[in-house]
Amino acid sequence: MRSFSNTAVVVCGGAGFIGSNFIRYALSKVSTAKIVCVDALTYAGNKENLKGLPVKRFTFIKGDITDSVRMKRIFAAYKPSHVINFAAETHVDRSIHGGAEAFVRTNVLGTAVLLDVVRHTPSVKKFVHVSTDEVYGSLALGSKKKFTEQSPLAPNSPYAASKASADLVARAFFVTYGVPVVITRCSNNYGPYQHPEKFIPYSIARLMEGKSIAIYGDGKYVRDWIHVEDHCSALILALSKGVPGEVYNIGADNEVDNLTLAKRMLAYFKKDKSMITFVKDRPGHDRRYAIDASKTRRELGWKPRHTFRTSLPPTIAWYVENAGWVRRALARAGAANIHI
Repeated sequence: MRSFSNTAVVVCGGAGFIGSNFIRYALSKVSTAKIVCVDALTYAGNKENLKGLPVKRFTFIKGDITDSVRMKRIFAAYKPSHVINFAAETHVDRSIHGGAEAFVRTNVLGTAVLLDVVRHTPSVKKFVHVSTDEVYGSLALGSKKKFTEQSPLAPNSPYAASKASADLVARAFFVTYGVPVVITRCSNNYGPYQHPEKFIPYSIARLMEGKSIAIYGDGKYVRDWIHVEDHCSALILALSKGVPGEVYNIGADNEVDNLTLAKRMLAYFKKDKSMITFVKDRPGHDRRYAIDASKTRRELGWKPRHTFRTSLPPTIAWYVENAGWVRRALARAGAANIHI
C-alpha cells in the first residue's frame, strides 16, 4: 500500500455504493493517501455517501467520465499515480426496462475515454477497472462449477454486456498501448450506502414500510455475496500489487439463493413467509453466480473477513438506523424507476 502513499488516487464513480465505501476504506488504511473523487452524480451517485471525510485528504469534483476535455484537465491538474474506475450504470433491471443506451455510453464509451486519458498521463502507474462476475453469464443450479479468470465472457443482460465490452476495451488498451490496466471481477456486494433499488436494501425498505418482499420467479436464483469492505480490501491490493494485464476474481464463497436471503431478512424483522410475494420473472435471469477467488488469494495475499450470516444483521441495522438516507435515495431515483 506504500505504492500510493503521498500521491493522488483518482476514484471515478466514488459517490456510489462501492466507490464511497472504497474511499472511506482507503483513507482509513493508507494514512497519507490523497483521494480525488470524480462523479457525475447521476441517480446512484450520492454526495451524502461522502459526508465526514477529511477535507485535507479528499477532493470531490463533479465530472462525467465520457467528457474527455474535463477528464484531461482533472488528470493534468492532479497528476495521479493510481486510478480506479467504479463509474458505471449498474442496475440490471434498468438496463432491461429502461434501455441500454445509457449503459453503453457510460460503461463502454466512458471507460474508453478514461483509458485514453490515462494513456497520455505519464504519472499513472496503475489503472484498476472494476468489473463484475455478471460478464461470465450464468452457472447451472446444483453444479459445483465456479467462474475463474479463464471463464469465457457470456453476458446475458444489457448491463452485463456493457461491462464485458468495457473489460475488452481495457484489455485492448493494455495490449496495444501498454496502459497498466488491472481488471477485477467481483460477486454481489452488500453493506452500507447501497442504492435502495438493489435487492437487499430494497427489501429492507419495503419491510420497514410494512410491505412484502418481492421475489422473482421461483426465488431459487443463487448469488455469491461479499461484504463491501472485503471487496475494498481486495481492490487496495489490486491497486498496489496487481499485475498489469491480469484479471482478478473477488468472491467470498457465500452462495445463497434469493428465497433463503429473503427469509433471513424476514427473521430479522420477526416476520413470516407470508410477507413474500412472488412476481413475474426477469427476462434472461441468470440462475447462479459463483466466484473462484483462489488467484486473488494466492497472488495478492487477500482473504475476506466477513461471513454473510454474521454480517447481514448489522447491514440490515444500518438501513433501519439510516431510514432518512434510504428515503432520500429513493426520492432521488424516482419511484417509477425502481424495479423489483
